[in-house]
Amino acid sequence: MIKITQLSKKYKNAEDYSVHNLDLTIEEGEVFGLLGPNGAGKTTLISILSSLLKPTSGNFTINGLNFREHKNQLKQLIGIVPQEYALYPSLTAFENLEYFGSMYGLKKDALRSNILNHIEILGLTKFAHKQIKNYSGGMKRRINLIASVMHRPKVLFLDEPTVGVDVQSKNVIMEYLGHLNAEGTTIFYTSHHLNEAEKFCSRVAIIDLGTIVCQGKPQNLVAQHEGAKNLEEVFLAQTGKALRDHA
Repeated sequence: MIKITQLSKKYKNAEDYSVHNLDLTIEEGEVFGLLGPNGAGKTTLISILSSLLKPTSGNFTINGLNFREHKNQLKQLIGIVPQEYALYPSLTAFENLEYFGSMYGLKKDALRSNILNHIEILGLTKFAHKQIKNYSGGMKRRINLIASVMHRPKVLFLDEPTVGVDVQSKNVIMEYLGHLNAEGTTIFYTSHHLNEAEKFCSRVAIIDLGTIVCQGKPQNLVAQHEGAKNLEEVFLAQTGKALRDHA
């Protein structure tokens, strides 16, 4: 579904590459987790694959379509759940979803039905006509997710989809993502919640300083690292324990 070849990105005036000569293949129907410390290149890579950033060099295809030749077609195939809320705070949830759904080409009755179905599944029906600015973090995360999947994307990019949410919201979000995947959506997911990633992902890669340092099924990576009991211990073995603060 996604094939990345020798992909690199260096920002203007930056000393180092954010992504460097990266090769990666993600199969159709996978739940693929990209894990890494702060500044490792996760968000940069998602932004490139979502056509929000141009790579410095290299190539990638999604569903066989090359990003240089089929940019508009690629955008129709994907959904993006960004790390920051991509919602209009003064509009209601329903108004936000009407706006984003219309951008995907959904029309009137079909759009209304789509919205009502999603907000019911994600437990937001009684709050549908309240302004987003009055929502809790978990509620905003759920609306953010709905806005990205109403057009039934083939690939869903998730950048920290459960950061800062309560346990109940996290549970609902992860169950819904599992449902989407079971229906055929390929998921590309980043998170700092390594226990969540270990349970959720069929395969993961750990990225550090813009390059992939290891990849495989979570249980295989744990087994390959002597003394590791879980994915968090594999992560620390690969990336070290030094702080990765950056601004």
